[in-house]
Amino acid sequence: MNGKIALEEHWESPDFPATGSHNFTDDEYFSAVQKRLQEFEKRIEDMDRNGIQTSILSLTQPGIEGITDPDRAVKLAKQMNDHAAEFFVSKHPDRFKAFAAVPLQDPEEAAKELERAVKLGFVGALVNGYSNIGDENTAQYLDEPQVRPFWEKAAQLQVPVYLHPRIPLPHQQRIYEGYEGLLGSAWGFGFETATHAIRLMLSGLFDEYPDLTVILGHLGEGLPFTLPRVEHRLRHQRPETHGSHKKAPTEYLRKNFYLTTSGVFRTQALIDTLLEVGSDRILFSVDYPYETMEEISSWFDQCPISETDRYKIGTENASKLFQFNR
Repeated sequence: MNGKIALEEHWESPDFPATGSHNFTDDEYFSAVQKRLQEFEKRIEDMDRNGIQTSILSLTQPGIEGITDPDRAVKLAKQMNDHAAEFFVSKHPDRFKAFAAVPLQDPEEAAKELERAVKLGFVGALVNGYSNIGDENTAQYLDEPQVRPFWEKAAQLQVPVYLHPRIPLPHQQRIYEGYEGLLGSAWGFGFETATHAIRLMLSGLFDEYPDLTVILGHLGEGLPFTLPRVEHRLRHQRPETHGSHKKAPTEYLRKNFYLTTSGVFRTQALIDTLLEVGSDRILFSVDYPYETMEEISSWFDQCPISETDRYKIGTENASKLFQFNR
């Protein structure tokens, strides 16, 4: 299928190596990933070979969120967004778009930077999970009251926020001892991000801002399969133990979230996601360069779904979400 739009595609600036520690990753694999994070002409060649018209790029994890000093986070977010605008978005406007990096260590500044980036042509923001403030074991999550100015600005601008994974806090990693390969994308990423997304659903955020849109990768980090169980069991929990939400969690999943295929090429999982949220809420993505465009595209182009759904997921839904046809 040609004309696909991919939107969990990562980049890194030589001025800010943002990938963090990957001690559990094969050195040869990760060296190749780091090289591709900073390549753009080669990326376009890969896109052409695999029928991808547009890639929406984002600063790779943990990105700005891993900076413990708020002032430095504010400065670097602006620097990285300016770099993205200058070095690939403006040079290839028909092939590359970008999600803004935002310094959520200071939510007011994050709101200002999101607005500035949108004026530069960015299509929203991507947030790499929790934000560190002060030290690596102190986390701020997106549902907390102090983050509301950022969400108010996203609602005002009518742009989506992509909630991307990052590794669990160091002092919460005891369960992975001896199995460090599970810390990242194999398991820890999904567990951390699914829990973060549930916090958003239960917090009342989407009741306050009913038109907010959040994007989750990896077919929703398992939530299409697990969230109905969460919802079922919450009926038996004391109301004060699960937030101030007014609707069932699956209602928020179907109305306020889009889910992408990034890093997943399992037909059974896609079909389950289609049954839970419908083809209008799913978007094609690769997770490049951590995954290859060839592997994801060859699976997606041939998986046994209707051509109508393939076009929706591959192109149409993203075009509508980001208003590419206006």
